[in-house]
Amino acid sequence: MNMTNQPSARLKKGQFTSSIKKLASDGKNYLVPVIVAALLLIVSVVLQVLAPSYMQSFTDLIANNAITNNIPIGITASDGSHGLLFYGLILIVFYVTVALSSYFANFIMTTISQLYAASLRQRISKKINKIPLSYFDSHNFGDILSTLTNDVDQIGQSLQQSVGMVIQSVFLLVGVLIAMFIKSWQMALTALISLPLMAIFVVIVTKFAMPQFKNRQDSLADVNSVIEEDYNGQIIIKCFNAQDKVNKDFEKENKKLHDAMFKAQCFGGLMPPLTSFISYVAYAAVYISGGLLMNSNAGVTYGTIAAFTIYVSLFQSPLSQIAQAMNTLQMAAASSNRVFEFLEQNELEDESHKKLCFSQGDDKEHVRGEVEFRHVSFSYDSTREIIHDFSAVIKPGMKVAIVGPTGAGKTTMVNLLMRFYEVNSGDILIDGVSTKQMTREEIHDIFGMVLQDTWMFEGTVRENLVYNTPNISDEEVKAACKEASIWHYIRTLPGGLDYEITDSSNISGGQKQLFTIARAMIKNAPLMILDEATSNVDTRTEEKIQEAMDKLTSGRTSFVIAHRLSTIKNADLILVMKDGNIIEQGNHDELMAKNGFYASLYNSQFAFE
Repeated sequence: MNMTNQPSARLKKGQFTSSIKKLASDGKNYLVPVIVAALLLIVSVVLQVLAPSYMQSFTDLIANNAITNNIPIGITASDGSHGLLFYGLILIVFYVTVALSSYFANFIMTTISQLYAASLRQRISKKINKIPLSYFDSHNFGDILSTLTNDVDQIGQSLQQSVGMVIQSVFLLVGVLIAMFIKSWQMALTALISLPLMAIFVVIVTKFAMPQFKNRQDSLADVNSVIEEDYNGQIIIKCFNAQDKVNKDFEKENKKLHDAMFKAQCFGGLMPPLTSFISYVAYAAVYISGGLLMNSNAGVTYGTIAAFTIYVSLFQSPLSQIAQAMNTLQMAAASSNRVFEFLEQNELEDESHKKLCFSQGDDKEHVRGEVEFRHVSFSYDSTREIIHDFSAVIKPGMKVAIVGPTGAGKTTMVNLLMRFYEVNSGDILIDGVSTKQMTREEIHDIFGMVLQDTWMFEGTVRENLVYNTPNISDEEVKAACKEASIWHYIRTLPGGLDYEITDSSNISGGQKQLFTIARAMIKNAPLMILDEATSNVDTRTEEKIQEAMDKLTSGRTSFVIAHRLSTIKNADLILVMKDGNIIEQGNHDELMAKNGFYASLYNSQFAFE
């Protein structure tokens, strides 16, 4: 499993703060709805702070009249004071308003967080198409998939839960403190004994929990990578009876994920029991101090103690919520670190300033097809140069075969020709125009390509064949399919061209290859690249495809990468590569007559047939 450039298991010092700042800056477009939600939460907080004052009067009304059994029931008493019904209605109105304000604030925050998560996915999706191919060569598909799904979901969920919670908790904490000191500064100071304890616990838990949450996200990405590899490699796994080995590898990563999740949840779960314990201590302290103040005639009543009981609960609640919000923000920071790391990757050079070198449209005869490699050198990294000072001139309409042992640089030549990679030095020209002056889109438009690895997407057969090629009629599709020897198979499918291809569709590797060949025929590009295009078909089908390819490449410059040398005997030019150099070139008969490296390769293949 390739784990190159994996994010570190631990966030660096200060990375939590920087990640939260990035999230805040990145989500500034949602500031207005956040302010609206904050105002609703403030309304909720104000009413929650005012309610205990009415509860105090409510309690004192009952306590003062309990002995005489003459508690006023109505809205007002005979002496003009308020009765039970008044306080009951006031509290109902307050708490209904609190519930509605909190609901709509949470609704707004949920909407914002999901919209933001959706925008992140969209940006990641666009980013994927702007990142150089070298990034995907050095990163796991499962790791990228985890960023697109798990990390973005974690950010959405964390922001939904934490932002509103922090806003409400901070205002509630301040409001409750003010109200408590107004009621009784002595009892307020008594209640505050829990504050330093809570602050200490929050700091300790945050310090130790943050790395665990980051480690959890990294471990989850590793598990996704293993699952993706195991899923794609089922045939090989079963062929080599490697189920036990695969299971052990998975269990190893799964154990890491289990341990990371266990540690994260253990640290994250410390706060609720700790805050509960501190709350009970605060309740006891308030009751003791309240009783002492009542004995000393300090103006404290039963209602004051009842109000302080609610205030202590409200005071402890924001502390607990802030601690919980810190946990969720830690998860958001860990995930956002990975997401922003991906979004900040270097992109392909902006080519919007470049003008088209060839006119575009259905008529592509404007491209003659002359290709020149002029002193091209290239290396994937600084350790080993793959292509050394390579030069060759390909005349229009020539069929060029590139052969050589594995690692000789054959596919690399195609990657450079298509500008999937940039040459380190030298130049590649098409009809005398440097590919550096052309946009990548223009280069890709004038090339048709059939690769050894087939690619089909969910959709109809017609959509797969026509793929992004405009103004193609069903007759043209049918003609291309016949040339590619796939039309007979399509006719057997329910619905023919309208048959829906899904993951469960039983289409063989050879049939998929024929589909991709037909797709290239439909594109009808002036230059063609065939990278082991017949590798997944049987001998009889190969012969039919070769005939179709001869028709397709007739009059077009084509590059054929082949390991089976029998398929390129009719090539106009064969380039024999070894260690990044062209060591021989010529047609089949000329190279066989030289009795050199090509002849040795050719004879070695037929020696085993």
